[in-house]
Amino acid sequence: MTIELLYFDGCPSYEALLPRLRELLDAEGVADEIELRQVESLEAAEYERFLGSPTVRVDGVDVDPGAGERRDFGLKCRLYRSHGGSSGLPPEDWIIEAIRGRTDTS
Repeated sequence: MTIELLYFDGCPSYEALLPRLRELLDAEGVADEIELRQVESLEAAEYERFLGSPTVRVDGVDVDPGAGERRDFGLKCRLYRSHGGSSGLPPEDWIIEAIRGRTDTS
């Protein structure tokens, strides 16, 4: 399984997410390393389909269920909206569902 954390330099949210992401992976029994991927330009953001920092992908798929329909790529802080409100971090249940969805198909 490939776990990616995409960010841009200076984003405080990815630094807050990284230790929690490691804890979630450990709790799910996933020993795979987290690949930190810095997005450095608008061109790279568009190429990577980067919706903002932080972005978490499991096997290349954004943990945000609605991400596939979005086209607002760029170097920006990401705001996640869910039933729990708005946050600069993705909801933990989205991450867990993405991990479990990939381990169920492996």
